[in-house]
Amino acid sequence: MLTYRVIPCLDCRDGRVVKGVHFSNLRDMGCPVLYASKYVAQGADELILLDIAATIESRSNQTETVAAVRKELSIPLTVGGGVHDRESALRLLQSGADRIAINSAAVARPALINKLSEEFGSQCVVLAVDAFADEANRWRVTIRSGSHDMRLDAVQWCREGADRGAGEILLTSRDRDGSGSGYDLRLIQAVRSAVPVPVIASGGADKPQHLLEAIQAGADAVLAAGIFHSGRFRIQEIKKFLASHGVPIRLDLKLMELKNQMTGVRE
Repeated sequence: MLTYRVIPCLDCRDGRVVKGVHFSNLRDMGCPVLYASKYVAQGADELILLDIAATIESRSNQTETVAAVRKELSIPLTVGGGVHDRESALRLLQSGADRIAINSAAVARPALINKLSEEFGSQCVVLAVDAFADEANRWRVTIRSGSHDMRLDAVQWCREGADRGAGEILLTSRDRDGSGSGYDLRLIQAVRSAVPVPVIASGGADKPQHLLEAIQAGADAVLAAGIFHSGRFRIQEIKKFLASHGVPIRLDLKLMELKNQMTGVRE
């Protein structure tokens, strides 16, 4: 039986983890290497690391951060930010990424999805889609950390991305990001019905119930940041909650107990 995944996210800028609301008002949260180590110990299924300033600053992802985080991991790592061609994607893979996430460059040049999928395999390519609801309550795509409205239908773009070879969709609601109001369930449902590939839900989680609702809406994986960074919930707590509601989840209680002890020492 396929299991659902719980994925912490590290939004990074200048080698530091940051957190904001609606992609703005960023505040420093700490060292990404320490977070990576902690989340592995807590039983994370994967880790996603996004350099949120790379595209805005017209530079490539800071590969030294990727390499340092990779050393702490025994789980898959997806890295995004500043991926604009084959060479920038290859640098991230060589630095330790298992998958690369593309956003702004894919919107500008959709054929990039095809190229990367053909070069590295569809399982290696994640299409990151930042969506927001317009006045007509339809979802549109925004890029460059939410600063540019592309007048592009988000659901149709997810479908096109999957058709072009993206192996997974990282779907973030700009409206819900950092709000603590829960995921945009209607958006998840719409994209889930439109694409044949896994969907990672992102934006708005504040409690275990929110992650359960996203899975019930059709997400194959749930991404969260603030609820883990703050320490209010540990990943294994979320997993136990999901399992108690009948969600197939990877849950190794003995291993988690040992990892908890290790985490307590590090903290």
